[in-house]
Amino acid sequence: MDKINQALLKDNLYQAVNGEWLKTAKIPADHASTGGFMDLNDNIDKQLMADFDDLSAHMDQVNGPLAEFLKLYHLAADFKKRDQDGATPLKPVLERIEHLSNFDELNNELADWIESGLPLPFNFDVDADMKNTSVNALFAGVPSLFLPDKTYYAADNQSAAQLMPIFTQMVQQLLVLADYSGAEAEAIVASAKKFDALIAPNVKSAEESADYSKMYNPRNFAEFAKSTNYLDLTALSQALFNQVPEQVIVTEPKYYDALNDIMNPANFDDMKNWMLVKTINGYSSLLSEEFRQTGSTYGRALSGRKSTTPQKKSAFYLASGVFGQTTGDFYAHKYFGEQAKADVEQMVRNMIAVYKQRLTNNQWLGEATRKKAVLKLDKLELQVGFPDHIDELEYKFKIVPSNQGGSLLTNLDEISRISIQHSFAKLGKPVDRTHWEMSASTVNAYYHPFKNIIVFPAAILQAPFYSLKQSRSQNYGGIGAVIAHEISHAFDNNGSLFDENGNLNNWWTDEDNAHFKQLAQQMIEEFDGIPFAGSKVNGKLTVSENIADAGGLSCAEEAAKNESNYDLYEFFTNWAQVWRTKSTEEYKQLLLNIDVHAPAELRANVQVKNLDDFYDTFNVQVGDGMYLAPDKRVKIW
Repeated sequence: MDKINQALLKDNLYQAVNGEWLKTAKIPADHASTGGFMDLNDNIDKQLMADFDDLSAHMDQVNGPLAEFLKLYHLAADFKKRDQDGATPLKPVLERIEHLSNFDELNNELADWIESGLPLPFNFDVDADMKNTSVNALFAGVPSLFLPDKTYYAADNQSAAQLMPIFTQMVQQLLVLADYSGAEAEAIVASAKKFDALIAPNVKSAEESADYSKMYNPRNFAEFAKSTNYLDLTALSQALFNQVPEQVIVTEPKYYDALNDIMNPANFDDMKNWMLVKTINGYSSLLSEEFRQTGSTYGRALSGRKSTTPQKKSAFYLASGVFGQTTGDFYAHKYFGEQAKADVEQMVRNMIAVYKQRLTNNQWLGEATRKKAVLKLDKLELQVGFPDHIDELEYKFKIVPSNQGGSLLTNLDEISRISIQHSFAKLGKPVDRTHWEMSASTVNAYYHPFKNIIVFPAAILQAPFYSLKQSRSQNYGGIGAVIAHEISHAFDNNGSLFDENGNLNNWWTDEDNAHFKQLAQQMIEEFDGIPFAGSKVNGKLTVSENIADAGGLSCAEEAAKNESNYDLYEFFTNWAQVWRTKSTEEYKQLLLNIDVHAPAELRANVQVKNLDDFYDTFNVQVGDGMYLAPDKRVKIW
């Protein structure tokens, strides 16, 4: 840990711990930020890229999904071939869209269109039924917008005024690279933007989407099929799923109620041009270097990155994104020790015991709700390190190298088709509760409300979050708070709506629910309107993560205090260190608009103010910057 500014601890914990680091930290040109999570990710990327370079020299000794991963990695890294091919691999895809002249023609190839991964103004997904999470159900979702969020489409939005021209110019340049004339490119993008503008008013903002219980809107499929007069969704369902399900869960009903106004013959050409723009934008990173550089322009403007990802790293990201479990399995077996796994699992059990004690002694929950909360905690499942086996899907991917006629694009198109068919085949089948949503080489963790499970990949189990060389108090301030954060998600404003089996099921009494909402409102108000990066924090957007942070930090502190040699100074200072982050101004603005997490500096500083022990540890008094009056301190779990 860097030198801590002792004089500043009472006024700004984050700056006191991280100030020296912030003075010298440099954001890599291809990054929008640097710091705790990102630095660990970068180190893992370097480790794995070096390892896979070594493995590539011994391809005859590698088999299974790892061999296929290395083939894809080599294909993605062959920029000489990609540059030679130029737009050629993409042209058949663009021509397929160009040749459409009406909805009847689209209808005739609709199932194959979806399995090919081509864009449409609606989409299907198969996931656990939120009210019966043992079985997979059909969901109908909405398309993404050109700008990051519907709030950018307000007439007075200054960010949109800057971003849309950059997006427009970028896509026009991509179309010219694909041999459209300048005039054609201009007309296509203008038309596509008209269609995008039809979608925007009818989809949810990030703040509205943050309440994900509102995703659950089951509709009779026959009624749902009437959402469009121009496509046969019943025949489509039969072709995709070999059945017409009785119901579909519509994530955004307002959008589907407006679908006929968005998708109709009068707008067909605009929709077709929207598809062209979506396609060339999505494929640009798979083509030549000129395509890749041009296609990153808008993303760089959004995030403030100075340059696009270096070629080799981009190839690694692309291949490891496809073979996430394969690369995660390799990382975990090479770098993750059994001693660390056992130690972390013990920390989790300690944290669950703290949580259980708190729920049992809770003063504001009624007995019936309290019993259900304890039951949910008792049924909480834990996964640490890496899955028992690589997902069967990654065994299905077979890469055709360039000397056998394969291109990066044709291989990824086939992988997309296999993945979509694999997902759709799960409809009506039992949910696989052992499936990991995250690679073991990812520096992160998650709680899955549909499964009531917490998952800690191997990659996050390293310093400053966790190390066998750190004190127990430091580990509790790092990985301990992360563990308890994920446990707390089971009882945040979203997770609390799901029962012990992960079903959307109200297990609260009306009185307890009303009290919980009052406490959640206090958390909203604690963060809402805090000035940051020239703007303000949205307390409603970030409330679920803030509730999880508060519960996580509080419970981790109690678990730390249960150790014989606890040191709360070490606990709180390591908590502040794990959030050290330096970001571009553009990236800060983007996250304020769309991220359900509060800015890292505020996560470090605001939550500790809610804990009475923080004041004793650092002798914080009235008038100090870190002081918050006792009646303003938010305590939920």
